[in-house]
Amino acid sequence: MFQEKIKSGESGVLLYGITPPKVGTTPERVAEIAQKTVERLATLHLDALVVYDVQDESARTSEERPFPFLNALDPLAFASGYLSSLTVPKIIYRPAGKFPADELEEWLESLHAQSFYPVFVGIPAPDFPVRTSLSEAYTLWRKHQDTSVIGAVTIPERHSVLRDEDQRILDKMNAGVSFFISQCVFNIDYAKQVVEAVMTSCRSLQIAPPVIIFTITACGSAKTLQFMEWLGIHVPEDLKEELSTSADMLEKSVSICLNIAAALTEYCMEQGIPFGFNIESVAIRKAEIEASVFLTNEIDQMLQQKGVRKPAPAVNTLQDSF
Repeated sequence: MFQEKIKSGESGVLLYGITPPKVGTTPERVAEIAQKTVERLATLHLDALVVYDVQDESARTSEERPFPFLNALDPLAFASGYLSSLTVPKIIYRPAGKFPADELEEWLESLHAQSFYPVFVGIPAPDFPVRTSLSEAYTLWRKHQDTSVIGAVTIPERHSVLRDEDQRILDKMNAGVSFFISQCVFNIDYAKQVVEAVMTSCRSLQIAPPVIIFTITACGSAKTLQFMEWLGIHVPEDLKEELSTSADMLEKSVSICLNIAAALTEYCMEQGIPFGFNIESVAIRKAEIEASVFLTNEIDQMLQQKGVRKPAPAVNTLQDSF
């Protein structure tokens, strides 16, 4: 189970990330989208499903957003109301700062009652009024620490500038965080630098490192590439050139993503840090969604071949409806 893998520091964790349908989508259409999602993901060998909380980050940068922002449905409501037949654990993102402590505590209780796991994220912009700090949110969660796990986000691009991602990770570990999901990785060097810094700090303190889960995302169009960069994902110039000049950008990006996953697997095994992958699609095009499913299966097989992940049990992840 996901929780046991995290608590024991096991490598080979495999997640899949989705965003809920947009606000205003009819209930019938939401149910249809959910059913297609369940059918697609039921074939995958996943440890957990990540359901993101979509925030408007336009105030974070002066650059124009490539795609218009549209509010999405609440991730907990979508996961509990529409995805219950997919029996893998759910990881739910939430910006703690947007909610008062009592509301956040109630949310945590609901989450825990369903055996879901939280990932608290920061506010969408520096000047956003904070109603509950991250440290306060972690304190609220601590009552569940014996029967749950909590995650956080790590951003390799931030470490390349500030060189303090390891300290941020250690601070959150002290607050109870045991796994970290990265921003999408296209710059392998940035990701390796975070791993090296974390392992150096953990060795010096003689503590066990956390599980680092790297997010992998296929890119099928120039517009998607532009959006990823707007989000703050650093795509090295050589990879950008490969993508931009390829006859099939999606096919090329899948190849690049598999190479990134393989390189990070080798590096993390050398460093001795527990790791895993979170595969997502930032676009809604069918081809890119199918590419993300292909990536998940390929990375699953690679991790099994490396001996850090067991084969899938011969069971169906869909509940019996009879």
